[in-house]
Amino acid sequence: MPGVTKEQIGRAKEWDLLSYLQAYEPQELRRCSGSEYRTVTHDSLKISNGKWHWHSRGIGGRTALDYLLKVRGMGFVPAVELLCGERGAAVWERPKPESEERQQKPFSLPEENRCGRAMVSYLQNRGIDADIISQCIGKRILYESRRYQNCVFVGHDPAGNARYACLRGTHGDFKMDVDGSDKRYGFFLPASDKESTFLAVAESPIDALSVATLLQLQGEDSGKNHYLSLGGTAPRALLQFLRDHEAVTCISLCLDNDRAGLLGMEKIREAIRKDISLSRRIQVIVDNPPPAGCGKDYNELLCRRTVLRSVPRREERA
Repeated sequence: MPGVTKEQIGRAKEWDLLSYLQAYEPQELRRCSGSEYRTVTHDSLKISNGKWHWHSRGIGGRTALDYLLKVRGMGFVPAVELLCGERGAAVWERPKPESEERQQKPFSLPEENRCGRAMVSYLQNRGIDADIISQCIGKRILYESRRYQNCVFVGHDPAGNARYACLRGTHGDFKMDVDGSDKRYGFFLPASDKESTFLAVAESPIDALSVATLLQLQGEDSGKNHYLSLGGTAPRALLQFLRDHEAVTCISLCLDNDRAGLLGMEKIREAIRKDISLSRRIQVIVDNPPPAGCGKDYNELLCRRTVLRSVPRREERA
């Protein structure tokens, strides 16, 4: 197979779909019962006993490679490369041939809703600080979509071009990446000083903004840090960010306190170690998941602390 080796194909086939989604797209998984899962995007796609089946289409398979080919419509070579890269085998990404690029849907941001009330209300109900929301809106990295009133979190390349966007429903549990998104360019809120050396990394945009909000609640200057969302647990967006922001030397890994998040932090460390330039530059990497018993992710932690802050003390209630 031109473009990939037999060894790469073998490594790619080692990924079952459940493990792949847990590590790379955990927002796509919903537990049905016991060990059975379904995907958010395709409600009739069920995963159980090491196999998956898309009931409405009558197709299925065992591996994540089958899923990327049959469901996502990816070409064979980019699908193998993605799975090998996710396992930490290849940090560098080969440019895709023009024929492969044409097969993918072009990236296009959803139309904006001029009134973003649903988005602002939703994020404030999740505990996100109003000033931080305003910063994101002002920097054009957050807006409300006209259709369905989703939160739209946007990632840009160094030239300021939108290259990635993920949607978060303001009603229900809807989550998905916009078609054609380049996951190298994740959503990020820059520090007040663009040459800041500090970066906080989270899995989702809401978790990244929750980390910033928690720092403010503790009386700290949240503006001293950059905040980056990986859109999952894979290191791709972080590696690109570090190459584009050479001043960053200190990283706080604020991934979820679950199996996928803890494994993701290990893979990030491994990927940075394998990059000679980054391994020399980065001085500090701290694993900083939410404390045990305080919620799986930083938004759960923020919501719990916000509730506690709103409960009057005993002498105030008397």
